[in-house]
Amino acid sequence: MIKYLGSKRLLLGQILRTVHALGPSTRTVLDLFSGTSRVGHALKAKGYRVLSSDNAAYAATLARCYVQAERAAHAVRAQAIIDDLNALPGAPGYFTETFCVRSRFFRPENGARIDAIREHIAAARFEPELESILLVTLMEAADRVDSTTGVQMAYLKRWAPRALKPLTLRLPDLLDRAPDTDPCRAHHLDALDAASLGADAAYIDPPYNQHSYLGNYHVWESLVRWDKPETYGIACKRTDTRERRSPFNSRRACAEALGAVIARVRAPNLILSFNNEGFLSLADLHELLMAQRGVPRTHLTTLAFDFKRYVGAQIGIYNPRGNKVGTVGALRNVEHIIVATAERPGRALRELARQFAGPVVHNPVAHLHPEHLQAIAG
Repeated sequence: MIKYLGSKRLLLGQILRTVHALGPSTRTVLDLFSGTSRVGHALKAKGYRVLSSDNAAYAATLARCYVQAERAAHAVRAQAIIDDLNALPGAPGYFTETFCVRSRFFRPENGARIDAIREHIAAARFEPELESILLVTLMEAADRVDSTTGVQMAYLKRWAPRALKPLTLRLPDLLDRAPDTDPCRAHHLDALDAASLGADAAYIDPPYNQHSYLGNYHVWESLVRWDKPETYGIACKRTDTRERRSPFNSRRACAEALGAVIARVRAPNLILSFNNEGFLSLADLHELLMAQRGVPRTHLTTLAFDFKRYVGAQIGIYNPRGNKVGTVGALRNVEHIIVATAERPGRALRELARQFAGPVVHNPVAHLHPEHLQAIAG
């Protein structure tokens, strides 16, 4: 899958264990901020019915490929088309001019191949699942030859070694749903709208600081939409990244936005992932869950996991001239999983809580005031 800030690759096993600990009555899981669909794909592999949603077009496309599409229905045809696309010669166009000439995310020879393949997909008008498989194939191939540290806010001053390799398409790891399970579904919705989709459990992994996923992955958004938008800045960001702002990226608005989603979720069990670098502290999150779910503190289970920060944070901060500025902060962070259940946690959840009780690190930002919580509860 694509490189992704906030990816739950390292936390995936614990998320699966947490869902499993909810018991056999949990059959359908709602993933409200699906991102790369790494979590949804893993849950589908374990036999769950998954309902995914994300308001970014590239993320909804990833979910349509990894969650909704079925291997038995699409893999053979998709592979045949991929073989044909791999043979296409390059044809420089919008992508090459924007992301290889005006910026340096990709080598021009790979940009020309991306242009040719994307135009072919657009002209063919494949059915939604097959089109999504092909777009994900192209997105992942481009990701393997980019020249970034993992986000598209900027590109490397010198070409990354992988950028010198030729672009090659590969069939994504498609899955079939478990027998006697209803089809999985991918939605392109705002989290507040998607929260009303019914499920046995909901997994929520919202943005937690000022960094916008749309801004960090604007190249994928433009590649999937293929609307060839106007851009700005040295990174050639889509101009609509200035307008499509999420309340989750605002210190002032994030608590209210998250509280509204939590209150709207139609599932008896809720699993929330959050990072200790976020706008909200662990205490804030506990208060939000109790206020919006109407459950006592004894119905909350908190797990904590220590990880290295993403590679960009470890490298440091550089100005446009390539000079290192400022100092590197913390090199590790703590990911929390908080489970809110309608009933008191069962034995399996309590055992997880004993195994992963720490380190519990509180965010130094100010906690929510009771008046704020009451306002959110409405």
